[in-house]
Amino acid sequence: MLPLLERDFDVLAVDMPGFGHSPSLPSGTESTPEALADAVEAAMDDAGFEKAHIAGNSLGGWIALELARRGRAETAVAISPAGMWHAREKIWARSVLRTLRWLARNSPVAEVLCRSPTTRGFVTGPAVARPWRMEPDAALDTLRLYANAPGFGETLRHSLARQPRDLDKIGCPVLLLWGGLDVLLLPRQGRRFERLIPDCELRYLKGLGHMPMSDDPQLLAGAISEFATKRSRAPRAAAPV
Repeated sequence: MLPLLERDFDVLAVDMPGFGHSPSLPSGTESTPEALADAVEAAMDDAGFEKAHIAGNSLGGWIALELARRGRAETAVAISPAGMWHAREKIWARSVLRTLRWLARNSPVAEVLCRSPTTRGFVTGPAVARPWRMEPDAALDTLRLYANAPGFGETLRHSLARQPRDLDKIGCPVLLLWGGLDVLLLPRQGRRFERLIPDCELRYLKGLGHMPMSDDPQLLAGAISEFATKRSRAPRAAAPV
């Protein structure tokens, strides 16, 4: 979505510590959602963003809401945010993520499957509803980064042991976007966030999965831009998480 958002915003795109191309948190620092939010906040400070229109997906959606609670967001767009799960939903999410991680690290044919639009879904699993739309190189890069992320285990463990806190203290407009075909974090979880956040709009995205940015980047970039523009008169800065 970066080229689409950069038409209208100064964009700060970050990798979470221990994921993507970012090193892990310093030794002795637990990889909790709050600690990851601290890291994003520090990146915003370094970039000169006192506040921003913050958008994030899954764990990134949780962190976007945490930064909004801290007063760092002009608007927040949380895309299928994690954290508002019941016990059985938590077990399900953990099982799916661990299975996908195992396949990414151990399957000898995973990279081959990524190259074909007809078999890519076996690798992306339930995270993407339209895997055939992903570029082969992007799918391969995602697979390799997921397989090699040093922060995966610890971050998953700490995230499953917590829930987002003080959502009722968020003082900026919030847009919740949820893929109607999200089978990792079920769409019904969106209602739980909506009930707790004061100025909150929940939209379900028909036919899209847990990572709708991969399914339809133009739709997601348009929704973020429109919400940021209509709900705030702040300088045009965006920090996708």
